[in-house]
Amino acid sequence: MEPARPLEHRKPILLQGHERSITQIKYNREGDLLFTVAKDPIVNVWYSVNGERLGTYNGHTGAVWCVDADSSIPCHPRLFLRRKSHPSSLKTPFPLLCPPGKQLALVKTSSAVRTCGFDFGGNIIMFSTDKQMGYQCFVSFFDLRDPSQIENNEPYMKIPCSDSKITSAVWGPLGEFIIAGHENGELNQFSAKSGEQLSNIKEHTKQINDIQTSRDMTMFITASKDNTAKLFDCTSLEHLKTFRTERPVNSAALSPIFDHVVLGGGQEAMDVTTTSTRIGKFEARFFHLAFEEEFGRVKGHFGPINSVAFHPDGKSYSSGGEDGYVRIHYFDPQYFEFEFEA
Repeated sequence: MEPARPLEHRKPILLQGHERSITQIKYNREGDLLFTVAKDPIVNVWYSVNGERLGTYNGHTGAVWCVDADSSIPCHPRLFLRRKSHPSSLKTPFPLLCPPGKQLALVKTSSAVRTCGFDFGGNIIMFSTDKQMGYQCFVSFFDLRDPSQIENNEPYMKIPCSDSKITSAVWGPLGEFIIAGHENGELNQFSAKSGEQLSNIKEHTKQINDIQTSRDMTMFITASKDNTAKLFDCTSLEHLKTFRTERPVNSAALSPIFDHVVLGGGQEAMDVTTTSTRIGKFEARFFHLAFEEEFGRVKGHFGPINSVAFHPDGKSYSSGGEDGYVRIHYFDPQYFEFEFEA
């Protein structure tokens, strides 16, 4: 296997709309819109084709950690945002309509909200709260078809977490369960109907930073502080593949058209010990899904990459970094002609 080579690509589209580190980026179902959130109170939506900013969602006073677009509503997705601020004034606004961005509901929580998401049909939302300041970690489920649940701040189900808090979570196929990653490296499946823990495994040795599913939702990939990303079966949680690096992996995404994986991460200077010299290395790194071999890198960010996402058509990908910038990369024709040689 030849060493990973720099990927040839067009000049990226640079999005400058945040004052602090990017926490997550996400495309809507059609891929024409890209939503970005950061450690500042700003929530932006952009046209992915040219990087033009469509609008900004105002009203937050603290960091926004997550955003999700309801895929059941084409063109005008509802947004579900999570936010972290002082517990005494913590509020989690959701959902929003885009456009025009009118706030539809507001739910108060006792601790910071870490994960969130709409189910397959867009009828149920889930979010998890942090274990902090004497408050336990919970996963809450609200059915949007029953307005009284949000009005009264009474979810139809609330699941207490294990000793280790949830750091990333996604819905499984058809919204039957959620897959949750924990600070200690564990993975759980929780039933969205009964709250029962269906499965529990521990393949990572450190915190799971990100979980993203494949387009058909049969597989998902995790990104971890243990310097690896791992591929799993969504239903059985069977460990399928491992992608190894020499740095913490903050985010990982699966191509919707090729057997390709993109990883983003990097070690910050503040996290480097006196015995480590691996500072930096902020490239997006591409691996082959089956062979687990790296075949290319893309440079550009001036700090760790915190979030990566493939466009739904697979012809481009985006990355958001600690430097506060979002970069949209469109692949050159050579990328689609590339043949991997093990």
